[in-house]
Amino acid sequence: MTDTAVHETEHEIVLSAPPQVVFDLLAEVSDWPCVFPPTVHADYLERGEREERIRLWATANDEVKSWTSRRELDRGRLRIRFRQEVSQSPVAAMGGEWVIERQPSGRTRVRLKHDFRAVGDEPANVAWIRQAIDRNSAAELGSLEAAADRALGGEDLLLSFEDQVRVDGPAKRVYDFLYAADSWPERLPHVARVELTETTPNVQILEMDTSTADGSVHTTRSVRVCFPDDRIVYKQLRTPALMSVHTGQWLIEEDERGTLITSVHTVVIEPSAVTRVLGGQATVSDARGYVREALGRNSTTTMRHAKDYAEKA
Repeated sequence: MTDTAVHETEHEIVLSAPPQVVFDLLAEVSDWPCVFPPTVHADYLERGEREERIRLWATANDEVKSWTSRRELDRGRLRIRFRQEVSQSPVAAMGGEWVIERQPSGRTRVRLKHDFRAVGDEPANVAWIRQAIDRNSAAELGSLEAAADRALGGEDLLLSFEDQVRVDGPAKRVYDFLYAADSWPERLPHVARVELTETTPNVQILEMDTSTADGSVHTTRSVRVCFPDDRIVYKQLRTPALMSVHTGQWLIEEDERGTLITSVHTVVIEPSAVTRVLGGQATVSDARGYVREALGRNSTTTMRHAKDYAEKA
């Protein structure tokens, strides 16, 4: 049987944010890991004013999938069309459109349309794809309101920062240390337990118990996308209570002086957890400081141990 049947879906939400704010959120793919729960990482392959090619890594039915898409952006009509160039089984082909409409009430209606073909048009494949679209579309549309509020300058919930360590050693040794996270319990003092799986090359699921300065232990679960030998990007699927979103990168750059490691964190503070975690008088500013110190300390410790590992080579 050929992949001939085309299936269609449509999901929508009505938001209070202005249409142009919503369009901007949908247009800036590099920010999607902090906007959309399913999106792990996004790279621009080509970028123009109206057309672009992107590569995405995202969760779908609890699996990590990756694909390349072309997008057409029409700011005047508030529409963004997309079409996958390279799909991943059981998807044979997929495309669709974001449609943004100003309502007479002053609110904004957002429609997300998909059309797809399933490999072999097998009923099980069709059902899998429909379930993934339904789950991801609901998560994406549901997250737009909070992201728009952040874009409009509500509480200062978004926090980005980086730390660096210079290494007198080769970049590959640094990368190997960061890649082999299953060895971290023996190598890092703040890591108590790790479960690492990698069924797709260079795409890892990492579950980790991390100790904090006050003696408590946090369990996190992350997807890591590895780019040998210069970059590992990740997104936590299960975050500590103070954070609703946590994404990060390990950047490894070799030059004539050795290797520079940069740890990048981007966090969205969960305001409802601030007083519960930090006490009744705590503020979002307090939470930002706490998260900055805790994440920075652990990532700097990791980089210093990677430095020792590389320099002993």
